[in-house]
Amino acid sequence: MKKVFITRDIPSIGIDLLKKKGFDVSVYKKDQPISKIELVKSVKNCDALISLLSDKIDKEIIDLMDRCKVIANYAVGFNNIDIEYAKSKGIIVTNTPDVLTDSTADLTIVLVLSCARKISESEKLVRDKKFVGWKPKLLLGMELRNKYFGILGAGRIGTEVAKRAHSFGCKIIYYSNSKNDFLETVLKAKKMSLNSILKKSDIISLHLPLNKKSKNLLSKEKLALLKPSSIFINTARGEIVDESYLIKMLKQNKIASAGFDVYQNEPNLNKEFYELKNVVLLPHIGSATMEARNNMSLLVAKNVIAILSGKQAITPV
Repeated sequence: MKKVFITRDIPSIGIDLLKKKGFDVSVYKKDQPISKIELVKSVKNCDALISLLSDKIDKEIIDLMDRCKVIANYAVGFNNIDIEYAKSKGIIVTNTPDVLTDSTADLTIVLVLSCARKISESEKLVRDKKFVGWKPKLLLGMELRNKYFGILGAGRIGTEVAKRAHSFGCKIIYYSNSKNDFLETVLKAKKMSLNSILKKSDIISLHLPLNKKSKNLLSKEKLALLKPSSIFINTARGEIVDESYLIKMLKQNKIASAGFDVYQNEPNLNKEFYELKNVVLLPHIGSATMEARNNMSLLVAKNVIAILSGKQAITPV
C-alpha cells in the first residue's frame, strides 16, 4: 500500500476518500503545528505528503523523502515549500486554488465593513456596559458608496472581492501584472500603478501571493502614500507589508483603520496590535467555512490520488 502522511487532522472527507482508494493514511493528531522532529520522522517512508502552510518543507525535509512523489499543500499559498528543489527531486507540488475563493472574499468584505462602521469599538462599548443611548456623533463611520476601492492583486480572490465591493457602489481600481478584462469590462475598473492606487484609494485590499517580488512590497515609503482617511485590509500574507510602520501609522492616525487576518510571524503577533483601537484582528480564518475546508480536503486528496495513480495533477503549482 502506498503511504500518505498528513501533517494535521484535516476534514475527514479527503482522508476517507484516500482510504477508500486503498491508501495507507497516517495523520499527525495533535492540534498544533507538527514539530520538525516529528516531521523528519514521518516523511521518510511516505509516497505522498499533505502539508499545511505552517509546515516548512525545505531542502532538508525534501532530501529525506526518497519515495515521495507529491507534496499536496492544504492551502492556496505555497511559500512554505522549496518548490524548485522539490521539482529537481521529481516531486510534484500542488495547492488548493479556487475552492477557498468565495470564503476569503466574503471575509475581506466583513473586515472592510467592520472597519468602516467601527464594529469592534461599537461592540466593546456595549459589552463594557458603556452604551447610554443614541448620540448624534457616536462612533461615526464611513459609507462605501462612491469610495475608491483599491485591489492589489487581481487574481481569483481579488476579482471576487471587487465584485462584492462593486455591489456596494464602490469604484474599483486595481494593481496587477496583467490586465483583468472582467474587472474593466463588467465593473468598469481601471488598472493603475501601485503608487497611484495607494494615493487614490479610500480602501486598500491586499490579495497578492507572497514571493520574492511581493515580499515587503508595501514598504514604509509606499504606505506613507495612503490617505489619512483610508482603510487597509490584509487577507493575503503579513510579510508583504512593513507591519511595524503600518502599526505606527495607525497609532498616529495617519490612516483611519485596518483589518487583518494574516500577520508577520503568526501566531506570534506584534504586541502593539493589542493596544490599537482602530483595528480588527482575526485569527487567519479566511478559508474557515465548512464548504471551503471540505473542498480543500477533497482537492488535496484528489491530487494525491491522481499523481500516485500515474495521472496528471489537478492543481499543480
